[in-house]
Amino acid sequence: MPASYAIARMYPVARLHDDVLEYMERIQETMDPFGGRFLVHGGVPDVKEGEFPGVLVILRFPEADGAHAWYDSEPYAEIMRKRSDHIPSDLFVVEGVEGDYDISRTAAELRRQRDAADAALAAAA
Repeated sequence: MPASYAIARMYPVARLHDDVLEYMERIQETMDPFGGRFLVHGGVPDVKEGEFPGVLVILRFPEADGAHAWYDSEPYAEIMRKRSDHIPSDLFVVEGVEGDYDISRTAAELRRQRDAADAALAAAA
C-alpha cells in the first residue's frame, strides 16, 4: 500500500504569532498515532519554473489514508486554527505511488484511452 502525503505551502508572514509556535510544539503528537513524519519543514524551494512564494512543508504517512485520517482527526482539529488563522497557506493531501511505479506504463494507458476516445469521436462524426 502506498504512503500518503500532506503538502503545504506556507506564505510569508511578518512575525510568527504565539499560536503558530504552540501549533508547532503540538503538531507531532497529533501525527504520531498515524505514523506521520516531517520530510520537509520550512524548505525554501529553488524554483525552476513558475512562482512559489513562501516555504514548503511535506508530511509523510505510511498508509494511503493516513494523511486524511490525521487531518480529519479531533486532536489535529483542536490545533489547526492556531496555524491557519495566522499563516495563509495552501494544503492538500495526496496518495503516493507504489514502489514499482513505472510512468511509461501510465503513459501507455493514457495513450490507449486517448486513442479510443478519438476513435469514438471519429466514428460518431
